[in-house]
Amino acid sequence: MMQRGKHYDIDLGAFWQDPYPDLAAMRARAPVVYVPQLQAYLITRRDDIFREEKLTRVFSSEQPEGLMTQLMGQNMMRQDGAPHLAERRAIFPTVSPKTVRDHWLAQFQTLTAEILAELAPTGRCDLVRDYAMAVSAEALKRVTGLTNLAAFEMDRVSQHMIDGCANYAADPEVERRCRAATELIDDCISEKLMQVIPPEDLSLLAVQHRSGLGEVALRANIKLAISGGQNEPRDAIAGTVWALLRHPGQLREVQEGRASWLQAFEEYARWISPIGMSPRRVAEKYELHGVTLLPGDRVFLMYGSGNRDERVFRHPDHFDLGQDCAQAISFGAGPHFCAGAWISKALIAQPALPMLFQALPDLQLDGETRFGGWAFRGPISVPVVWSGAPAAAAGAPDPV
Repeated sequence: MMQRGKHYDIDLGAFWQDPYPDLAAMRARAPVVYVPQLQAYLITRRDDIFREEKLTRVFSSEQPEGLMTQLMGQNMMRQDGAPHLAERRAIFPTVSPKTVRDHWLAQFQTLTAEILAELAPTGRCDLVRDYAMAVSAEALKRVTGLTNLAAFEMDRVSQHMIDGCANYAADPEVERRCRAATELIDDCISEKLMQVIPPEDLSLLAVQHRSGLGEVALRANIKLAISGGQNEPRDAIAGTVWALLRHPGQLREVQEGRASWLQAFEEYARWISPIGMSPRRVAEKYELHGVTLLPGDRVFLMYGSGNRDERVFRHPDHFDLGQDCAQAISFGAGPHFCAGAWISKALIAQPALPMLFQALPDLQLDGETRFGGWAFRGPISVPVVWSGAPAAAAGAPDPV
């Protein structure tokens, strides 16, 4: 008899607030569970995700009816095989390690210094809104080529697009905001395409245009870059700072050179994965751990769950710089491994984290930090003070 998997019910609101108790229960119950509230099969264990993500003939990224495709257009993340590789090659001059090292890094350092120069005299801020958002958005403006988009607009359209892509409850207001965001991006792209693009321009807009990639694909891939390239670095910057301030002994390890800023970022991204899941469409009948998946089934690869798999990690539910996180799947695992990984690592681990602690050596938390999300997860607010400003009394443990 065909087995269609064990059901696991969730409360969508509670899952958004803190998905980790449910994800741990899912891992314990079965390798594959069906969640009716998401109308999807969830693969929750790290080794299964790592293995099955590469099997694109079964777990297809092509989802013509999927939320991302419907709202943002068919980008390279929603293609497999040769079409995916062709578009990935088209953007490589922007995201290659060499370009990051020789072209983007100096710009990231300059913009971070400028943001800190304005922020330092104020004595307090919300790290998410006032620092991480600005650093991420200013970097992304340069990388995408949309320098005609204000930093706060970059953050807003990114958030509205990722909310749209995770809108499995079909909230019409969420969809409306997402469509308004994509329209604004299209207007900015149209404005830039009417201008002369210098041959030395290495932005996503420029290299895709130069490669001869069609305008529909060019637009969709820029929207993809914004949907992930803003909120994920933003959340990782603010979240890693919060984690280090909550663990002062580990912060000292980094500051004294016994651990690296990159190590801190990578351990945070394992512990609280900014990208919590990636959707797939089942393209052909397939059996996984006794569960029969049929063509058209929706499958979620739950990176946030795999990164806390107790079968793989020594202290899965703790931020621990001594933990080996080499098996983390924070950037994916297969042919769709995040193309912007080198940019994110360079931005976060080189200017964003070390320059902040250098500029504000007495930085401290100043109240409750709130987290949210499961498809994408990060801090909503991280209040901090420095330069002797009084800190608020410690509150209840933060929900992570």
